[in-house]
Amino acid sequence: MPKWLDNAVFYEIYPQSFKDSNADGIGDFEGIIEKLDYIKSIGCNAVWINPCFESPFMDAGYDVADYMKAAPRYGTNEQLFELFKQAHARGMHVLLDLVPGHTSIDHEWFKRSCEPTKNEFSDRYIWTNTIWEAPEGLGSIRGCCDRDGSCAVNFFTHQPALNYGYANRTRGWQQAPEDPAPMATREAMKDVMRFWLSKGCDGFRVDMAGSLVKNDPDGAATVKLWQDFRAFLDAEYPEAAMISEWGEPDKSLLGGFHMDFLLHFGPSHYNDLFRCDEPYFSRRGKGSADEFVKKYIENYKKTDGKGLICIPSGNHDMDRMRRFLDPHEMKVAFAFLLSMPGAPFIYYGDEIGMRYVEGLTSKEGGFGRTGSRTPMQWSAAANAGFSDGAAESLYLPIDPAEDRPTAEGEMADENSLLSEVRRLIKLRGEHKALQSNGAIEFVSSGYPMVYKRTAEGEQIMVIINPAAKSFALPLKISGETLYSVGGAPEIRTGNIVVAPESAAFILLK
Repeated sequence: MPKWLDNAVFYEIYPQSFKDSNADGIGDFEGIIEKLDYIKSIGCNAVWINPCFESPFMDAGYDVADYMKAAPRYGTNEQLFELFKQAHARGMHVLLDLVPGHTSIDHEWFKRSCEPTKNEFSDRYIWTNTIWEAPEGLGSIRGCCDRDGSCAVNFFTHQPALNYGYANRTRGWQQAPEDPAPMATREAMKDVMRFWLSKGCDGFRVDMAGSLVKNDPDGAATVKLWQDFRAFLDAEYPEAAMISEWGEPDKSLLGGFHMDFLLHFGPSHYNDLFRCDEPYFSRRGKGSADEFVKKYIENYKKTDGKGLICIPSGNHDMDRMRRFLDPHEMKVAFAFLLSMPGAPFIYYGDEIGMRYVEGLTSKEGGFGRTGSRTPMQWSAAANAGFSDGAAESLYLPIDPAEDRPTAEGEMADENSLLSEVRRLIKLRGEHKALQSNGAIEFVSSGYPMVYKRTAEGEQIMVIINPAAKSFALPLKISGETLYSVGGAPEIRTGNIVVAPESAAFILLK
């Protein structure tokens, strides 16, 4: 694993909405470069940029039209290369978002695949033999061209699924993962990775990494596929970081990924913590983290105690945390996020408590997610400092609330959410036990949540109490309180009294 991942703290950038440098209303590469020092000042030493390749943007860039060309709305390839260079000059790393499962219908591969005469791209995608037959369990594009057959799609109907084969084949047109066409798809994706890694990219966050091989219920064929990618990277780019959006770390780590990205859907119970009617981190104290911890421990054991599970503050697919929690509740939540194993991911604006903006019309396939994708709020200037363009030209409207938080305002307040996040990241960097590879042992999953982090002989007890009442815990420990928010715990001979709405890290003796 690349050494820098040991203490990586990622900042997710949704490029459309981060910083507009040319007053056209859309964020761009030059805007990101302009704000690298801000990201570094938070303590983040790595960034993940959502898809920034050429696209018709029917799904915000997750519908790629050319994997090797930057989207002109953001700038040129050369400007993206410069972004890599500027990040490296600041001791930071950059992951690009790789979408290997599907392309846009505008991709040249798909256009060639649609041709009725056989060519090298005919089987780059999953096609049935006749338009009267739909692929099992998948949507399809049908009757769009002279080629006979229905083309399988992932997610939206404009995202044709690339062909990595079927683990279990039930129809004649289904190919094995080792057949020539699925192998050619792999090699084409390796070429994409080679291109960006050779230009200074430090690795990839891989979109829906567990979905490539179809009809693969136990994931074994998909694991084997990624082991092939792992062998390629080990041979050519051994320092390339690979983080999967899979949600099953026992499979993703076996496949060769360095870390797995926790999903907000499926069995993780991640939403129990931040995004439900009664989140665990609400001061009402009516939520539950029990099922989350149970599933986390189950996955932790499956990964042989590696614990390399990335837990994000949010992302472009979720409601913002601020929709459910207020800034103080978020401080306690960040104490949890920044003291867990694996690399933390902070979604742009979460560090200042940006709100979910209600009632917006869907933009580029955002639908209900659109309110989480509004422009970053930099200052009290026009358009919250995001753009010098006209308000009506902005990618999405700025949060209209008069009390909307800004980075400038948060930086000036030592008691702000941003200041708390900075303190937490600094402390994480000073203690190996709090970093990615430190072991974790849960003592309690209720109110409060208690767990011990351990590395290189250092032991830190983390006590998280979101509830608006104090607790006396029967813990017989002694040590130094390294950090607290909401009130320091009182360490007694036979127990610990934990303050309401608080979090504390205790260095054990």
